[in-house]
Amino acid sequence: MSYSKATYTDGSERAEGMYFLRETLGCESLGVTVVDVEAGWAGMEHDHEDRNHEEVYYLADGDAALVVDGEEVPMNPGDAVRVDPESSRRLHAEAASTLVVAGAP
Repeated sequence: MSYSKATYTDGSERAEGMYFLRETLGCESLGVTVVDVEAGWAGMEHDHEDRNHEEVYYLADGDAALVVDGEEVPMNPGDAVRVDPESSRRLHAEAASTLVVAGAP
């Protein structure tokens, strides 16, 4: 088949409100995660230097921010932020929010 389709809740919920769709969609080199969280949620600080994996964070709805290498980057609905593999990042939501995170080497 030349395409695959899924509802984000079909993905593997590996952490609260984080639905990983890579396996569900059969992606070979692209990671896709939907983050659908309540106000006050905060993700863990991490980087992807070991896998040379850059990420793009897209805020679909809500009020969220990324902390990239210690600098807070506020996001409004419709904003997208790209983060280098070696940069530390942590996502947090001030209000109920829905984001899409895509990443690849």
